[in-house]
This record gives sequence, C-alpha cells and structure tokens, in this order.
Amino acid sequence: MSLELPKIIFGSSALGNLYGIVPDETKLSIVENWIQHQPNPVIDSAGKYGAGLALENIGRCLKQLNVDPSDVLISNKLGWKRVPLTTEEPTFEKGAWFGMEYDAEQCISYEGILECYHQGNELLGDYKAQLLSVHDPDEYLNVATSETDKAKRYQDILDAYRALAELRESGKALGVGVGSKDWKIIQRLHNDGVKFDWVMLANSFTILTHPAEVMDFMAKLHAEGITIINSAVFNAGFLIGGKYFDYKVVTIESHPELFDWRERFNEQCALHNISPALACCQFALSPPGVAALALNTSKPERVADNVALVNDLVPASFWEALKTNQLLSANYNFQ
Repeated sequence: MSLELPKIIFGSSALGNLYGIVPDETKLSIVENWIQHQPNPVIDSAGKYGAGLALENIGRCLKQLNVDPSDVLISNKLGWKRVPLTTEEPTFEKGAWFGMEYDAEQCISYEGILECYHQGNELLGDYKAQLLSVHDPDEYLNVATSETDKAKRYQDILDAYRALAELRESGKALGVGVGSKDWKIIQRLHNDGVKFDWVMLANSFTILTHPAEVMDFMAKLHAEGITIINSAVFNAGFLIGGKYFDYKVVTIESHPELFDWRERFNEQCALHNISPALACCQFALSPPGVAALALNTSKPERVADNVALVNDLVPASFWEALKTNQLLSANYNFQ
C-alpha cells in the first residue's frame, strides 16, 4: 500500500514533558492548534515519551476538544512500556523528562511489542494508534554486549515486526513502519523481508547532509511504494541556530566546517528573504517519495508556523544560489 499522509506530522514529545514541565493548559492549546491548522491531523507519539505521559495527554486533550476518533491518525512507536517509578527519578534517558510519576522500560520482542501496543491504547483512552513501529531499533542493537547478544537483539526486533504484521493483517493497524537515526538498520530490516508501509528517517536527509547512498535507498523505497517521512530535518536544531548537531553539542573550535557552512547558508537565506527553517523543510520534502515532515514544538503559537514551513514554496533562484556558492551539490535536481 502507499500510505497517504498530510505534509506535516505533529510530534508530541512536549506532551510528555521533554526538557521541562509543560502546563496542562499549554498541552491542550498545542493539540487545539493541531486540529485548527491541519484537517485530519496525524500525531506521532511513543510509549517512551514521558513514560506514556504523551499518549495519555493526547487522549485527554482530544477528548476534551470533542475530536472524533475517526478524524485523527495516531502513530505509536512501540518498544517502551510504563512501569512503576521506584527511584527518585526515572531510570530511562535521565535528565530528559520532567515531572514523571512513572518509569519506562524497554520491551522489544513478539510478546513485548504487543504489550506496548495494548498499553498505549489504554493510555490513549477513546483513541487508538493505527500507525505502528518499533522505536529506535538502532539504539536497541547498539547496547549489545557481545555479538551473540547483538544477534539475539536483532531477532527480538524481527519478532516484534512479526507481531506488528499480524496486527496489520487483522485490521488493527493501518500501516507498519520504522523510525531510526541510523538509516542502515532500516535498510537491513527491509532487505531481510520486513514489509514496511512507511519509514521515518531522522538526521539522514537534510539540506546539509544528504549522501548519495541515502538518496539511492530513498529512491528504492519510493519505487516500491513505501512512504517516506523525514524528521530531524534541522540536524537536531543546528541548521537554524541551535548548539546541537545530530543531538551532540558542537563548538566552532571542534567543528569549524559546520559553522562555516551555516554562516554562508544564513547569508544566502537573508539575501533571498527566506527563513533557514523554510529552506530546510522545503529541501527535506523535495525528493520523490517523501510525503511528510515530522515537526515538533512545545509552543502552541508555533504550530501555524510549522504548517507554513511545509506549504510555502521557495523560488528556484534560491536553490541555484546555493549551488553557485557550493552549499548544495550542483547535481541535485529535485527542487
């Protein structure tokens, strides 16, 4: 199947108190803006987000706003389940989630992924997740302690996808996908026979970093009718002024080439009166097969801006200027 999606998918980590406690009224306003600015919105969430808090808030806010379950599509990235909090702070991703009343533990296997699926739907209340995936399989593999452990973990992931395929076959899932910061695990799973309806790439295809091998893989997915969702299109914020590049702090001393590229990119954006964010988003949408961007915000007033980023167009003269100034490959021809 070819999954039909709007150009923007709304990330929900703020509803799980990522990096700080977000007041309930702000969470409600975020969800209200999703509904106002995007007919039939698609919401991306995960059991890991606030140990289920984001899922809980999605269900609560949608119900408070009287949104019909058939008018929204919810994606739940599975692999972490809510468990009781027995320590002073949660044991997963320390320092990232605030105001937690529960902990979360990783749970990737055939039975584990079904447990995560059922728990996620319980947290959503009147709503159900219909787009399902395994959350960050690359990270699950990367903590293996030996080659034997790595092989076992990979089998766990394959078993989890067997469970998701059964949910799709039974009609409980509209589509099965994968999201990963390492595109090669997506390629490996695809080559090993996992049937994806969609894939979410993170940090893999941006205006700064778009290797030929990634583009070739994206072309293959598109040829097979697999929908591509692009996320982390600002390289974790660096391209629009942040201090993190691919989730790691960088400095001008450690990575002068990154800062040089960003400065020259900003100059071209200013000359053409185009925001860096718009340039990043329109480039990220440009390859054939990319149906949507996943964008996140903790500020309700930014939702409209994010919607504009996927809809406003950039003139061809801007892309030509980037090529002339060696900020973009002269061979790139999808704008």
